[in-house]
Amino acid sequence: MSPRRRRRRSGLGGGDDLLVVFGVLVVVGLLLVKVAQWVLVNWWVLVALGLVALLTLAGWIYWRIDRMRSAQLRTQSLSYSLGQLDAMHHTTFEHAVRDLLARDGSRDALRCGGRGDLGADVKGHDPLGRLWVIQCKHRKAGLGGSAVGTPDLQTLNGTGRPVHKGDVVVMVTNGRISQPAKAFARDQRLHLVDRQVLELWARGTHPLWEILPSIPPPRKPPRLR
Repeated sequence: MSPRRRRRRSGLGGGDDLLVVFGVLVVVGLLLVKVAQWVLVNWWVLVALGLVALLTLAGWIYWRIDRMRSAQLRTQSLSYSLGQLDAMHHTTFEHAVRDLLARDGSRDALRCGGRGDLGADVKGHDPLGRLWVIQCKHRKAGLGGSAVGTPDLQTLNGTGRPVHKGDVVVMVTNGRISQPAKAFARDQRLHLVDRQVLELWARGTHPLWEILPSIPPPRKPPRLR
């Protein structure tokens, strides 16, 4: 085939492509015109759909607000018995400690326990701006379980302030704490919540920062209510 014929065929192919594109544009334009005509005649359908969408959105927002209020009310009236705490899984126990911290007024209380937690199971700021770093030790047998010992507190002491920048570093257990561990906690300014203190806190009479002695001063002035 000669080069002239090849060029001629190639030119015809390009023209066919242009015709196809032009045809598609014409069809799309006609469809848009039809849609516009339909909208002009049936505008009330769009208005009705818009109202349905607005009502649906309003209902969803109301549902979310209602859930948040319900959760807040549950947290504000939260309390646990020692029997309930003893029956928990250790992960559930950490969540319970977080919820108690939130009940007391910590708006950012977070359960962060798990693999790689670096000694902190729960963290959160109190209303006076102090960061609480809490390690939880759950014992299924309560007082009958093994005592929290000095090695547990050494781990917490090594990360509570240097790593997590905590102002108040706390060990919480539903069991007991050994005497050497208590002595170590006093020397290192660590705070202990044993079974007796936990029962008082979980009842909801006072926030933890009013129960524990020698809490550091606040970072900022208290919020006016």
